[in-house]
Amino acid sequence: MTDIETPEAIRYTADAVALTPNGDVLLIERDWPPHEGAWALPGGHVDIGETSRAAAARELEEETGVRVAADDLRQIGVWDSPGRDPRGRYVTVAYAAVVPSTTRITAGDDARTARWWPLANLPECLAFDHADILRAATVPTP
Repeated sequence: MTDIETPEAIRYTADAVALTPNGDVLLIERDWPPHEGAWALPGGHVDIGETSRAAAARELEEETGVRVAADDLRQIGVWDSPGRDPRGRYVTVAYAAVVPSTTRITAGDDARTARWWPLANLPECLAFDHADILRAATVPTP
């Protein structure tokens, strides 16, 4: 007889990288643990019946007031490292969109505040693995 492990619970999330043509990225200050008070990309859980692309667009709007059509989001990649979130196993699909430099933002939902940050002058430490996601979003495609 062999031991069968209980399957690991995996949570499915989506993150959005909103960039301006002049090199700014939209970040939120998290209003709850983990990483309360740290800067992060807008994002959150994928709802039942929702695609990760639609979830990224919804979370971007809920947390920052920025509305982007889901079809305008470009998939960057999937982040699934087992230790990326202290709450357990989270797998995220990240998307990027370029928005006008004049786009207004309003912190909402789970964000304490939202602000544009120059890519050349980001906060020292971003929550989770969001620095990795941001690097992947800003690497020029060949």
